[in-house]
Amino acid sequence: MRYAIPVTGGKLASHFGHCEAFALFDVNESAGEIAGRELVMSPGHQPGFLPGWLAEKGVSLIIAGGMGPRAVGLFEENNVKVVLGAPESDPEQVVEAYLAGALATGENACNHEHGEHAC
Repeated sequence: MRYAIPVTGGKLASHFGHCEAFALFDVNESAGEIAGRELVMSPGHQPGFLPGWLAEKGVSLIIAGGMGPRAVGLFEENNVKVVLGAPESDPEQVVEAYLAGALATGENACNHEHGEHAC
């Protein structure tokens, strides 16, 4: 399995579409461990582009702070599971917490009160 975490300033980015990069983690879910990691620069925010781009990179799960409903739907169409409400933290710690079943998530950080494409 490959997980993706949107990253800005070395931490999980609260707004998915405006992150600097994506931390990609190859994960052995049965062993509950990270088998590999890679950081790829974001190609930039283009509505509707990132879900397909990440799916092409083999991503099966994305953990983010917030994401708009259109992006969530596009990820689901690409068979990518979405976990929202994750804290701004070290991406590796986020993945480790998720694997341990201990990732504390809150509400979707993108409520779109500030515009449709803000996240």
